Amino acid sequence: MLEKLAQIEKNYEELTEQISSPEIMSDMKAYAKAMKQHRSLGIIVEKYREVKKLTDDLTGAKELAAAADDDEMKQMALAEVAEIEAKLPDAEEELKFLLLPQDPNDEKNVILEIRAGTGGDEATLFAAEVLRMYARYAERQGWKMEVLEAADTGVGGIKEAIAMIEGDRVYSKLRYESGVHRVQRVPQTETQGRIHTSAITVAVLPEAEEVDVQINQNDLRIDTFCSSGPGGQSVNTTYSAVRITHMPTGVVVSMQDEKSQIKNREKAMRVLRARLQEIEEQKQHDALSAERKSMVGSGDRSEKIRTYNFKENRVSDHRIGLTVHQLDLVLEGQLDEFIDALRTHYQTEKLKAEAVAV
Repeated sequence: MLEKLAQIEKNYEELTEQISSPEIMSDMKAYAKAMKQHRSLGIIVEKYREVKKLTDDLTGAKELAAAADDDEMKQMALAEVAEIEAKLPDAEEELKFLLLPQDPNDEKNVILEIRAGTGGDEATLFAAEVLRMYARYAERQGWKMEVLEAADTGVGGIKEAIAMIEGDRVYSKLRYESGVHRVQRVPQTETQGRIHTSAITVAVLPEAEEVDVQINQNDLRIDTFCSSGPGGQSVNTTYSAVRITHMPTGVVVSMQDEKSQIKNREKAMRVLRARLQEIEEQKQHDALSAERKSMVGSGDRSEKIRTYNFKENRVSDHRIGLTVHQLDLVLEGQLDEFIDALRTHYQTEKLKAEAVAV
């Protein structure tokens, strides 16, 4: 592992020189690629240097404690030894996480899809709140979020919404948000104060680039129509809305957010590529893990992952047993506690699997 880390540090230093060279800076595509790699390696190198410093400091403190003639000096050195020994294991564990094989999708932007499920109007209202929650979280992360399509309801909710979130390592943070999100609260229309349970589904798809998914244009049926507002009211008299059907799979994507047919088509193709990529990855995943699924459950979107209980101001993630009593803050986009805990949990599981494989 030490040889691997030394090589990573060397690569990082070489990249540091490259990105300041006029040749790289004049080629924006090459510069962007080099900067992306530099950032990824920089996280590992920073933690590696931290571990090295702690290790060196620990050796020095132990030597000082052993050689000290003065009791006060000895106690100070021993206190430093204890302090470093408390920090070092966590730093080493974090470094091991960083060295795990990275999912190539982690660096990608995402297509976020939210759909109201059981619960009628209450489910659509909650879907709108969750969309807003992710918008707030994206804002806190410095990401850009654009709603590509939203089917509004007359009560202020949404039946379905599709959004694009762009930024640094978006998929790596949002990937575990896919699943059924359940809400428990008293609806405004409920006269007897009874708590109702509703559900929505969230899907987080890594954006697929053209090189990831090859689409045969002959497999597409493209229809154009006039975009419409709530209740079918026409909001655009030109045929700017686009519906693309991928005939081999039956996947349909409609887009009418833009006044330009060309822009709607571009957005629809981005969503279509992401969905087709997910279908292909799911096929591969099913083939590799059918036996494991039969033992531990599917883990797919049909399974409830999180509950939002308004009466108790509580949010519970059922996968990791984490509960916080700050639902109001969570809905304002303060998701870090859940996202960090989920990433740590699944990284730990991956680390265990790697250890067993070795």
